[in-house]
Amino acid sequence: MLLADLVAASSAIAATRSRSAKVATIGDLLRRCEPVEVGLAALWLSGETAQGRLGIGPAQAKAALASPASPAPRLKLLELDRRLAELSTVAGGGSKARRTELLGAAFAEATEEEQQFLARLVLGELRQGALTGLLLEGIARAADVPIASVRRAQMLSADLRLVAETALRDGAAGLAGIGLRLLHPIEPMLAQPADDIDDALARIGRPILDYKLDGARVQVHRQGDAVRVFSRQGNDVTVAVPEVVAAVAALPARELIIDGETLALSNDGRPLPFQTTMRRFGRHSDDPALRARLPLKLFAFDCLHRDGETLIDASTLERHAALADALPPHLIIPRQSGADPDTAAAFLAEALALGHEGIMAKDPAAPYAAGGRGGHWLKVKQIHTLDLVVLAAEWGSGRRRGWLSNLHLGARDDDGRLLMLGKTFKGLTDAMLTWQTERLLALEVARDGNIVHVRPELVVEIAFNELQRSRQYPAGLALRFARVKRYRPDKPTADADHIDQVRAIFQRQLAYRERAGAASAPSAS
Repeated sequence: MLLADLVAASSAIAATRSRSAKVATIGDLLRRCEPVEVGLAALWLSGETAQGRLGIGPAQAKAALASPASPAPRLKLLELDRRLAELSTVAGGGSKARRTELLGAAFAEATEEEQQFLARLVLGELRQGALTGLLLEGIARAADVPIASVRRAQMLSADLRLVAETALRDGAAGLAGIGLRLLHPIEPMLAQPADDIDDALARIGRPILDYKLDGARVQVHRQGDAVRVFSRQGNDVTVAVPEVVAAVAALPARELIIDGETLALSNDGRPLPFQTTMRRFGRHSDDPALRARLPLKLFAFDCLHRDGETLIDASTLERHAALADALPPHLIIPRQSGADPDTAAAFLAEALALGHEGIMAKDPAAPYAAGGRGGHWLKVKQIHTLDLVVLAAEWGSGRRRGWLSNLHLGARDDDGRLLMLGKTFKGLTDAMLTWQTERLLALEVARDGNIVHVRPELVVEIAFNELQRSRQYPAGLALRFARVKRYRPDKPTADADHIDQVRAIFQRQLAYRERAGAASAPSAS
């Protein structure tokens, strides 16, 4: 298939708001692919390359765009993938110049429209509305298989290319053969925010409660003597967390998949700040000296597989029982079962007093909905928080002159857009200002006066008091009294909060005010 066909499909997807039209376009494109092209087409429509991050910056992409364009389409998918694979292997002295040269050569084979597509693809900025959920529907349509079978295969493999290739080659039977694989990450189950304890209990009933720790999410796999640790993004971080590896290697079970958190603790057992944990967790190698100063501890909260038995379809209660049977108590997160309002309030107060973020409320009967952010897990914190994407930043003034300070913040929507909800410069320490200025300048794509627009790759946790209606912002909502709590380098943009979650918080806020108003209104005499 020619790249021009895929670019035309990408443009058609971006041009329509209709979900069914997007799905139809994806399905038609995949049906027209050769079997060896299906996975590549699905990946590229999702904005990813088979090689991952290519080390290409805006300056290199801009230089490549200066290459004379081909007058007619001639670049094929497999040829482009070969060129990207060659580019991804370049390292060492002179690598930047060599990558620029290889990228320019690829762009010279592309038409002007293809060049624009390629620039966004290699920079990770391809946002034409083909999110993973839509792609899965498109795969199901192309292969004429139930969408549930495609979603389950993606959940278990976290490999869109494998799922697309299997669906179109082997159909539903092939997808059914994609099972949970030890030493390969699966997509993590995610949580929704709850307003407070009462909201969580109203939505779940009598939930199981866990402490909500301010650490790094980990998925730990064991198969025999092999132990692998993955981040929430599916990256292999085994080498950076030898304490976690040692803790799981010492367990009697020979096969395990554990979901949990790791964090650094102070000498008195209280959690250290998230940024301190990330000094260890964010490294690409083990540093014995740093490990001695900042040891990490594993706190497991779920068991997805144990000694030949896969548990993702089992209830929360069953998975917790398997976890308690496989791990000693000191490796399991503190929890409370069957909580009533008084017990839940006391448990939250206990968690906060120990320095934790809050608590999680979990449906005892729910399966492990990997990759989903449904209502079976709710997070209860002391204040409202949202994980939002940094869209731009403004240069500071006065004491903050020379730093990028005021952040423009957005939430995701179903079409892959990022809807701005407001700005804030509050809560930023000097260290954070220094770090974010350097990081945002590296992500810069354009300037507009005092504003630096950036590639939307940074997720930041924002605390706020409430939401209000706004005519200024496209979603019609704005944050009030927003302040930066912390950056979330462990979270990809796809895991930032969705605009529907923001709207749900606003609706609950309105309902609370109505109840409060009714309660305080004078009764008729």
